[in-house]
Amino acid sequence: MNSRTGETGVSVTSGEECRAIFSQAIGENRTYLMEHECKEILESMGIATTGFLVAGSEDEAVEMSNTLGYPVVLKIVSPDVVHKTDSGGVKLNLADEDAVRAAYGEIVGAFKYQHIIGVAVQKMADPGVEAIIGVTRDPNFGPVLMFGLGGIFVEVLKDVTFRVLPVTLQDIDEMIQEIKGYPLLKGYRGKAVDIDALKNLLLKISELVLTFPEIRELDLNPVFLYPRGNMTVDARMFVSPAPEAVSQQASGNTVEQMRTLFYPGSIAVLGATSVEGKLGYNVFRNLLFHKFAGKLYPINPKSESVQGVKAYRSITEVPDPVDLAIVLVPASAAVTAVEECCRKGVKIIVVETAGFAETGADGKAAQEKIREIIKAHGCRLLGPNCSGVINTHVGNVQSIGLVEELGKGNIGMTAQAGVYAAGILTGLRHVMNFGIVATIGNKMDISETDILEYLGSDDHIDVVAMYMEDVKSGRRFIDVASEVTKKKPVIALKGGRTAAGTKVVSSHTASLAGNDEINSAAFRQSGIIRARDNEHLFGLLKAFARQPLPRGDGILVITYTGSLGVAATDTLYLNGMRLAELEPELKERLKGILPDYVTSLNPVDYSFSMDAEQLRKTIELGIVSEDVGGLIVVLQGEILGSFVDTLRSIDYKGKPILSCVAVKEFMMEDVILMEKAGFPVYSTVEMAAEILADMYRYSLRKDRQAQA
Repeated sequence: MNSRTGETGVSVTSGEECRAIFSQAIGENRTYLMEHECKEILESMGIATTGFLVAGSEDEAVEMSNTLGYPVVLKIVSPDVVHKTDSGGVKLNLADEDAVRAAYGEIVGAFKYQHIIGVAVQKMADPGVEAIIGVTRDPNFGPVLMFGLGGIFVEVLKDVTFRVLPVTLQDIDEMIQEIKGYPLLKGYRGKAVDIDALKNLLLKISELVLTFPEIRELDLNPVFLYPRGNMTVDARMFVSPAPEAVSQQASGNTVEQMRTLFYPGSIAVLGATSVEGKLGYNVFRNLLFHKFAGKLYPINPKSESVQGVKAYRSITEVPDPVDLAIVLVPASAAVTAVEECCRKGVKIIVVETAGFAETGADGKAAQEKIREIIKAHGCRLLGPNCSGVINTHVGNVQSIGLVEELGKGNIGMTAQAGVYAAGILTGLRHVMNFGIVATIGNKMDISETDILEYLGSDDHIDVVAMYMEDVKSGRRFIDVASEVTKKKPVIALKGGRTAAGTKVVSSHTASLAGNDEINSAAFRQSGIIRARDNEHLFGLLKAFARQPLPRGDGILVITYTGSLGVAATDTLYLNGMRLAELEPELKERLKGILPDYVTSLNPVDYSFSMDAEQLRKTIELGIVSEDVGGLIVVLQGEILGSFVDTLRSIDYKGKPILSCVAVKEFMMEDVILMEKAGFPVYSTVEMAAEILADMYRYSLRKDRQAQA
């Protein structure tokens, strides 16, 4: 089958033959390939299999078995039989002619009412470490690769991992190392598998599926992994006509378009009003209150002015160019309003009005009409059904709810739900400053990926948060996120972790590839840190936004109670971190600070006697220690206020300090003082330790990417 090779790495001749196999199966209205067809395709890729001789009679089966050598395996070959093993279509470990004849007769008898092409005869593979490799297609991310160990590891423990295709060698390395059974591959009792051959196999499967989009699902199960090479024992492919290629490229210069969204020189508000309680009042009031840096044009056909600013009957009457328009008119009038904005030459339109695709057929039709209008005029649109954006650095506060004074922060956030973003901003502004908040609503046009790409370029933003309900343009999302996470941490909270219903699947891979597993894989692949819940999300944000990244995995724990020191130690080690070892000279200095009855030097346990001066001196020892990458400080809530000025005065020279105050919610006044001083406060020491570990893992990934 070897002929000249095309750009994909698949030979032209074998590629044509493979496509002919797919075409024949699809032409026969089959949704799957028979095993001998699967193995022919795999072998064209240079993937070793147990072969695919097909016998048409008992005598042929015996002759083939004698040629191959015993023991052998017999399998039914029929377009009507998918699950061969479950239905008695597989006979294993046949040791002689008599066993082959008996097995052949049993198989033919069992399937006499099916269309039988023949019986496959294969050499019984030598046992090895059993693995499973598969591919399924996700509606958002496209083809997804799965790898895990077979047998009980997949059937019971579901020890598998996923990556969205295409994959890099680094992706493959991470897949292999993150399964729980990795020690078996690396070497157990002197036996290891050929890791390089396994990596090559996974890359070839990626290449195969990308070359032939007709493959809808694929299972190689089992694959035997050996000290040298590997062998695919059984293979299954499900096929369908190749889907039309859908471009996931952004239209135009997305970053510059989004810059206009966040830093417009002028804003027109359609539906602005002086009547308190209406959304048009709130939005225009927010822009005035926060001193938007550009020009404002209220659009109201019934008013000469709105909140003291000259009004215009229509946006087309505004004499100057308008960079951005906010549409607040009822859904019934929104289509006309958008069309007028486009005629005016507005390039960014924010539709905060609800009543579109989220409401039913009429709303969907109106939304589709708006889509056609902006496409024809080359405009970009945020929403509909959103709460606009906030950029505290220029007073661009478009929220539909009245927003009090905001600090200029270094956190950028995108949220699908406007109410969610507005709600968290109201409370968190006391302890956390956001620079940019974007709500995307129905994301008819501008998506979370567009916003993420822009936030990666904004110099005011150091860390990005995302609240997501679904993902559009999955492959582009991964590509954009992979670039952003090289520069800034991206932390995501993804809703929809559980499935409302069970989907019908045909392959083992698809049964294991739930939406949440694929989302997690996409996040890992692109370097996104996934938050478990809102508390975890904002805990991560506080640390990344205010503290430097750990320089190493050694942590100094300072506490006033031994029990919380033990809890911190356990959590650190469970998360791949460790207790730092102070240098001998520093240990002696520490002993001079500690009370005589204290013997523990890490965790440093002051046993309810720690004061601000002792804390300062102990932290300063940790700062100069080469082995300390970061610090956890457990403080007494009753005297929390006494530590604030001391902590604020310390030059911690690039080492993170996270603090824990048990039941902090009962002493929030001092907690807020701590937070405003730049020191994140957590209710549990476990959360603080876990977040330090997340920060360290991100720093390692960032360093690897910088060196690549």
